[in-house]
Amino acid sequence: MESETFPEELADALVGIQRLIRRRLRRGLTRPRLRGAEVELLRLVESRPGIGISDAAKELYLASNSVSTLVNQLVKDGFMRRETDPADRRAARLQLTDDAEKRLADWHRRRAELVAGHVTRLDEADQEALRAALPALRRLADTLHEETGES
Repeated sequence: MESETFPEELADALVGIQRLIRRRLRRGLTRPRLRGAEVELLRLVESRPGIGISDAAKELYLASNSVSTLVNQLVKDGFMRRETDPADRRAARLQLTDDAEKRLADWHRRRAELVAGHVTRLDEADQEALRAALPALRRLADTLHEETGES
């Protein structure tokens, strides 16, 4: 792979993998699917219970009013609770409902099974190359995360 095309090929591969995982996970869903931003917000609240709307907006690189709209929809659908922050009565702390926790657990399980099923089809050398690439991919994600906010 030539170094000048590597960044584009890497981005295409990552986007393609994500798209295929998302499509495969949609198959067999018996309930309405959640939009990507809703899932991202649920996953953020799962990892940081009690996060506020403005912090969630910063983390997701969305406007606060956009996150507020997502929260309203998720509360209406029974996936999120908005609790008053005891330290600042004007602020809300976000929590998942039991329904959301079950749905995310099911999603995590199905995603892990899907990816594992396909990784095991690869030969040992490819599996090892993917394992070895994980730390570099995480560092790449960190640098992309740090850079957001810059144009």
